[in-house]
Formats: sequence, structure tokens, C-alpha cells
Amino acid sequence: MKNAIVVVDDDPIIRMDIREMLEEGGYWVAGEAKNGEEAVELVARLKPDLAIMDIKMPVMNGIKASQIIRKLQQDTSILLLTAYSQKELVKDAREAGVAAFLVKPVSEEDLLPAVEIALSQKEKMDSLKQDIKQLKQSIEERKVIEKAKGIVMQAYSLNEEEAYKKMREASMTTRIPLSKLAACMLTEGLESLSSVAQDG
Repeated sequence: MKNAIVVVDDDPIIRMDIREMLEEGGYWVAGEAKNGEEAVELVARLKPDLAIMDIKMPVMNGIKASQIIRKLQQDTSILLLTAYSQKELVKDAREAGVAAFLVKPVSEEDLLPAVEIALSQKEKMDSLKQDIKQLKQSIEERKVIEKAKGIVMQAYSLNEEEAYKKMREASMTTRIPLSKLAACMLTEGLESLSSVAQDG
């Protein structure tokens, strides 16, 4: 699937040039905006992978727009376009969570590698978020299993190892994942283990 990119600049000729360079590079330009306010709306609606945005624009500048976009749509990476005279804004832009910078006028030789860098940072962030999500889920499942194990220990006067073994056996017999079985036990009581209890 092609990466979706939005281009934001108050100069229509610059927007057109960037669009052409991106399309020649195999990217998909999902939309365009002429100021920061439009950019925020566009990103919220389209949820692109990347926003390429000028800093100096009317209504709302690129840094302010970047700050809002980072809060609203954290999955969108931002590449800012800047003029030499705007180097003092680099610190502000970094704080706004911008992935990369390009100095105008923009050439294809500069644009495409910068786009690649910004998109690879986005992929790393996405992967990290996925890892964190899985880790949280694993911790939650562990907590449920521990609670259920406590119930089994109490009900059958078993030690920790024996209770865990009994739960694993029930999980294998019923072909229900251990975390699901534990969750069932917490909501429905020990019925989930009754068949194994009879055997043991």
C-alpha cells in the first residue's frame, strides 16, 4: 500500500512542485492545504502517514499546526519546510514533534530521502506502540491468571505450582487459552475447572 502524504504550503506553485516530485517518487498525495488551520482539518480527516508543511504560512504557521497535529493525530509524521532565515524556529519545531526538516527551495534529491526518513521514523513508532500494546495485554492476562490461581489454591487447598498445573490441564482439556479460562473463572466461578477437578 502506498504511503498517504498531504502537502501544506500557501504557495500553490510550491505545492504543485512537491506533489509532482512525490508522485514521480511513487508516493500518493492524498490532499493539499494552504495554511496550518486547513492542515489540521485535513490531517484529522485523512489521517495520512506524513504531512509536508511549510513553517511560514498565514492564519496558522506550520509549528503551531504541528503541535496540534501531534496531539490530535499522533500517527502522522511531520516534515517541515523552512527558509534559512527561520533557523531559530528549529528548536520550536523539534519540541512540536517534527520528524525532519528541509530547507527551501526543495529539490527532488533532498525531498525523497527526507520523506523516507520521516516515514521510517513513523514505522518505528508504530512498531513500538504495537510492542507496548502487546506488553500491556500480556501483563493484564498475567494478572487475571494470578487472581484465578489464587481462587484455585484456596478452593482445592493446593500450592501455587499445583493450582497452576490444574489450570493448565483444564485449559488443554477445554482447548480454551489459559488467560480466557482464568477470566471465565473470575466471572463464573470454578465451574470452568469442574471437569478437571472430578478427574483429579
